[in-house]
Amino acid sequence: MAGAMVTTALLGTTVSMGLDALRQRLALALIANRSYEQEITSQKRFATVNIAIPSAITARDVVPDVVPPAVPAITPTSIALTLSQWKEAPFAMDDKGLIQVNAGILPAQASEGIKAVANAIETFLWTLHVKSYGYAGVAGTTPFATDLSAYLDARRIANNQLMDMDPRFMIINTDAEASALGLRAFQDASFRGDTMGITKGIIGEKLGALWLMSQLTASHTAGTYAGTGTPYEVNNGAGYPIGTKTITVDGGALGTMTEGDIIKFKGLAGVTGHAQTYTVVSTVGGATITSITFEPGLVAAVVDNEDIEAKTTHVLNSLIHRDAIAFAMAPLLETLMVPGTLQAVAIDEISGLSLRLEVSRQHKQTQWSWDALYGGAVPRPEFWVRLAG
Repeated sequence: MAGAMVTTALLGTTVSMGLDALRQRLALALIANRSYEQEITSQKRFATVNIAIPSAITARDVVPDVVPPAVPAITPTSIALTLSQWKEAPFAMDDKGLIQVNAGILPAQASEGIKAVANAIETFLWTLHVKSYGYAGVAGTTPFATDLSAYLDARRIANNQLMDMDPRFMIINTDAEASALGLRAFQDASFRGDTMGITKGIIGEKLGALWLMSQLTASHTAGTYAGTGTPYEVNNGAGYPIGTKTITVDGGALGTMTEGDIIKFKGLAGVTGHAQTYTVVSTVGGATITSITFEPGLVAAVVDNEDIEAKTTHVLNSLIHRDAIAFAMAPLLETLMVPGTLQAVAIDEISGLSLRLEVSRQHKQTQWSWDALYGGAVPRPEFWVRLAG
């Protein structure tokens, strides 16, 4: 019993020390909308929460009459947020490591286990980018080399897509931050109103967004179709009307498109294309694509033989609103399931992340394992604009 009490105390000490390392590595997990967690009714993998998406309503003229007009029916939709991810970071700690914990020193291996779970959460949330379709910047070119025009373009697109004004976040990778911090607009107090940019290297809240740097900012790897030279073309004599989400194309063996690729309809001789970009959901035909399904539905009609442009591989610097991503974690059970095994759950007061630490004794060493159960969805893809790099 005494040994169990000592181990329990060490468990709590490790949990409280470990969360300091965890919060330093987060970006999307910190800003995502987590209000749906209160609706979780199960702590099992693949538990689901449905997120309602309101339907648009059209205003109409009021015409007094003895017979009231019919009320249009609406069909609300929903998307599922599923706790699909259950990750663990196991490691073994010898007795020397236990002594260090008891002395208030966090062993390096314990810290690395925490980072592994944190990185897994952040990496998963970046995979949700395939739902976003707003696009600014130039693929393969780090933004902010000379000015902030790339951000202003992303802001314009966000406004056109009706992204709420607050709170907005501009998440950038280390290269984009290095360029941005070299601009006078982010250094001079006369531009900023404070000296934080030059004294601490913090951009902060500027031009309508809170700027955050993340070493884990992901990249999107595009298919082999470059959209230059001989392009895929719309293949339908009548073209396609507004709202269409699947079109047939022709052009031959021009290359593949993958989920999350960004495409644009460029028009053809005598016909101007439109500015909206779309994200590819799926294609038919492999390297000889015959049809493309995309989101959102067409915002403008397209015509037969209209050229289709595709953006190449790009870094996912992102202007994003917190409601773009719904993120949920389920507090895992804190129960002695097997004799000789101890568990403790900690919830970080800053990020709200819930981690469980499970400890079991093996031959002359102790196995430790951090784990987390979580999931995410993108209920508002219009609230996420990629700023390519």
